Amino acid sequence: MKLIKVKRILVIRLSSLGDVLLTTPLLRVLKFKFPSSQIDYLIKSGFLDAIKLNPNLSRIISWQSDKDFEAKLIELKKNNYDLIIDLQNNLRSKKIVSKLGKNSFTFKKPNIKKFLLVKFKLNLLKDEKSIPQRYVEVLPDLKMDNKGLELFLPEELISKISDEKEVIGLAPGAFHYTKRWPLKYYAEIGNMLIRDGFSVAIFGGKSDREICNELKSKINGSIDLSNDDELLETAVNMKKCMLVVCNDSGLMHTATAVGTPVISVFGSSVKEFGFAPFGVKNLIIENNKLTCRPCSHIGKSSCKKKHFKCMNDLTPNLVYEKVNQFMSNL
Repeated sequence: MKLIKVKRILVIRLSSLGDVLLTTPLLRVLKFKFPSSQIDYLIKSGFLDAIKLNPNLSRIISWQSDKDFEAKLIELKKNNYDLIIDLQNNLRSKKIVSKLGKNSFTFKKPNIKKFLLVKFKLNLLKDEKSIPQRYVEVLPDLKMDNKGLELFLPEELISKISDEKEVIGLAPGAFHYTKRWPLKYYAEIGNMLIRDGFSVAIFGGKSDREICNELKSKINGSIDLSNDDELLETAVNMKKCMLVVCNDSGLMHTATAVGTPVISVFGSSVKEFGFAPFGVKNLIIENNKLTCRPCSHIGKSSCKKKHFKCMNDLTPNLVYEKVNQFMSNL
């Protein structure tokens, strides 16, 4: 297959927020490689904001219901794509590729290596590249550039954060419990930062509204900027922050996509899985003294050991010290 003749490309990454943002370097590199090509993107409608203003894309196809999905398949087949890049690599994306019946490249997940690391602590992922780099290398002859993630914002969207004070963001949410640094710890470090003269902004999506509201009540003078999954609103506010302290979550990647430095607290997950902050100044704080970590490559609803030391041992004083060291180098 001669890639130089490619005119129509379909990129498939159905979910989720962080994973979609991690595809943006590939989109940029693709557009540079094939400037005259039509590049389309297939995604679940709930994550559309992550790419809807991306200038490297010609068209975005999304759906909400299963009935709608079947209709989209018919529509996709009519587009006669020369090349399909499947970054999801699950049953649904494989069905899409099989229906379209064209030349395709699929992201290879290191599932066996993940299993060995989680179950037997045999780390064969030390030399694995980051997920954005591996997405780019799915297609032969493509090379990663020296830029980071991208999230394009509408010019008319105005931040609720003023320029009068230095603002540090806190994003306490994550889908899985074992990826969440304790809320009481976020409260402690938030009050330390307020004491030092910083403003503190709290970020979260729809599922985080309750904990964000609780955190605001524990940090006197903080502002709660959580919302009902208004990603672009969150992003434009994060862009105003000098730093965001967060968990291993989609909002971690949101901050990096608008160029904001991050300090991320990793609990049950580890950077070897490839989802570390990408393309900005960052610091991962993690407990490397535990033999039970990582216990999952996606996170769990509870700590099976009942001690949750991967997070509990990372005290607010420790993180506060790391924050100060990190900011001195910004």
